Amino acid sequence: MKITMISNYINHHQIPFSNALYEKLGTDYHFIQTEPMEEERIQMGWGVEAEKIPYVVFLDKQLELCKQLIDESDVLLVGWMEREDLIADRLNSNKLTIRISERLYREGQWKAISPKGLIRKYKEHTSHRKNPVYLLCAGAYVPSDFSIVKAYPNKMYRFGYFPEFKEFTIEQLQKMHVWGNKKNQEEIQIVWAGRFIPLKHPEFAIKLAESLKKQGYRFHIHMVGGGELDGELKQNVKRKDLQNEITFYGFLKPAQVRKVMEKCHIHLFTSNYLEGWGAVVNEGMNSGCVEVANVEVGAAPFLIQHGINGLVYKDGSYEDMETQVRYLMDNPKKAACMGMEAYKTIATQWNAKEAANRLLKFYEDWKDGKIELPKEGPFSPAPVIAPKKMYEFMMERDRDETTFN
Repeated sequence: MKITMISNYINHHQIPFSNALYEKLGTDYHFIQTEPMEEERIQMGWGVEAEKIPYVVFLDKQLELCKQLIDESDVLLVGWMEREDLIADRLNSNKLTIRISERLYREGQWKAISPKGLIRKYKEHTSHRKNPVYLLCAGAYVPSDFSIVKAYPNKMYRFGYFPEFKEFTIEQLQKMHVWGNKKNQEEIQIVWAGRFIPLKHPEFAIKLAESLKKQGYRFHIHMVGGGELDGELKQNVKRKDLQNEITFYGFLKPAQVRKVMEKCHIHLFTSNYLEGWGAVVNEGMNSGCVEVANVEVGAAPFLIQHGINGLVYKDGSYEDMETQVRYLMDNPKKAACMGMEAYKTIATQWNAKEAANRLLKFYEDWKDGKIELPKEGPFSPAPVIAPKKMYEFMMERDRDETTFN
């Protein structure tokens, strides 16, 4: 079996999945990088020495080899890239092609009315609906977007990004996250990680600190990242006299971010609907943090079961976010259970090795003419849920099992 993945560039979110495939297939797995990484991403600590990764090939240096891999591989995985011309013949062949995509219409599905956009979507997606072309949805809102253009009917599956998985024992997790109890409350450590830009709403963490301090909670907030709002955030912390409650780290390498997460109880993920996935959710859950995430971000409905392995808040509402955080701080026993379940979710389903194994099984099933899909996790059927109905869908889905009251 030969598998090739083609995307703009390889990064720390894709390397574990690629490594897992390389371990299984050896030299029969390749990753085609179509362009260099942006300098902004490198400054954020995303840079990797792609030339030293044995399965990576470069479009600008090895064009003929890349074309050969695209045409001849048994499975072609197509991530984000500009060069649709490279895969045109492949899409019309009888070989298995699997696209991996985030949302088509992040800014709103009203954009689907654009005639020019519809024509392009038809050429790239809808016209191949009867061919062996499938879609892996990197976010819970992806199926709804693609259903608008009537692409991939009954051929859309859950997927995402798979940062490095770190294994912990139950005992290790318990030592990492000591919640205490209502009478003897520990100082709750809260982490926020990402770029300080408007769509990610880092100001929510500052506002939360101000409110929790007024209410007498014991806590500390760790702010990892930087960006255009850096100066404004730090000025607000000083003006509100929150220097003892908030620590700024600047940008850290991915491994260093994980170290911060591993000493924290709660991970805040406050991005708005423009966030396609949000791999820090995977990382926070793997670290045993309880996620408090905006339901609008792509990863949340796939990874989080509300009240079971984390909490979501409604449609970007700061007030609802604070309510969820205070619930965890007021109910440390339930919060500790959610942190354990968060880790288990990543350990048993949402990790690179499991995703790779499911891809290999999918190919064998497809080749045999009978596809059997898992019920949950990567490669399970992705439901088509309108964005405005996602919160209600999650509340109904998780109600019977929830520990949240």
